[in-house]
Amino acid sequence: MRRWQIDPQSETWRGTAAFEAAVADLVDGRLLAVPTETVYGLAADATNALACADIYAAKGRPSFNPLIAHVESTKAAERHALFDARARALAEAFWPGPLTMVLPKRVDSPICDLATAGLPSVALRVPAAAIMRDLAQASGRPIAAPSANRSGRISGTTAEAVAGDLGDRLALLIDAGPTPVGVESTIVALTDERPRLLRPGGIERQAIEAVLGETLAPALVRPDDAPDAPGMLSSHYAPRAALRLEATHVEPDEALLAFGPDLPPGAEHARAVVQLSARGELREAAARLFTAMRELDASGAERIAAMPVPEAGLGEAINDRLRRAAAPRR
Repeated sequence: MRRWQIDPQSETWRGTAAFEAAVADLVDGRLLAVPTETVYGLAADATNALACADIYAAKGRPSFNPLIAHVESTKAAERHALFDARARALAEAFWPGPLTMVLPKRVDSPICDLATAGLPSVALRVPAAAIMRDLAQASGRPIAAPSANRSGRISGTTAEAVAGDLGDRLALLIDAGPTPVGVESTIVALTDERPRLLRPGGIERQAIEAVLGETLAPALVRPDDAPDAPGMLSSHYAPRAALRLEATHVEPDEALLAFGPDLPPGAEHARAVVQLSARGELREAAARLFTAMRELDASGAERIAAMPVPEAGLGEAINDRLRRAAAPRR
């Protein structure tokens, strides 16, 4: 792990060799720890599914929570999401700053399905930390950056804490000293008629309500579903087709979600076959999971047979998502 110390107030990094190397790390799909005004973020290219899989692997997340994508400006955010008058008012009031908005994702946004956890929405933030905005602008990529700590541990607000928790997983740690806010961003969902507070954070509820002119509804919390945004639980993407787990054969008219080089009996007659990883590699399978499920859903099959995936490493998260998708529908 390389370590680069910056003065967050001077912003003299632009054009330096160290800054260009950090941009190259992002473009090449490596993991960085980057300071924001809230906490340090475990940063990677949000358009690169393999890089986002590395975020989950490094954090050891038990399931695929959606990741917040950090961009350099409201204009950049509008390339990835549909903004209504409420979103524009909040952006004008609080960006750059510790506010994340969950908005309908544009169909042409390159943010990968793994970063959104397969949802039709996307979580976006324009951070106050200039280093994160500059990295997004210089790389031309939105930057996925959950808190830089292993899952279940305390969020890192100093470079030392991040190094102790994740140093072996990072290409680069950018050290800007303690983060000034010290708690994660506030998350507001604007995906339906009523705005919802999904996670309290660095901006008070009352300040957001004053801008919107209405009260924020509470998050829809259903513990048996997967998270709709970081820090909460709600409804999650599931395929239209039924899902059959641990499949060792393919029945007539089923589509096959394959894993590994050896396909089960009946695969040759499957309605469609999509490989998570022909090599049986879990990182590749995680990167492909949501896109693969969408492809199989589009095949028109009434049921998808999912081959077994090992529980080790990222397999735990893959199987968590598959079990949720296979659960009885309400």
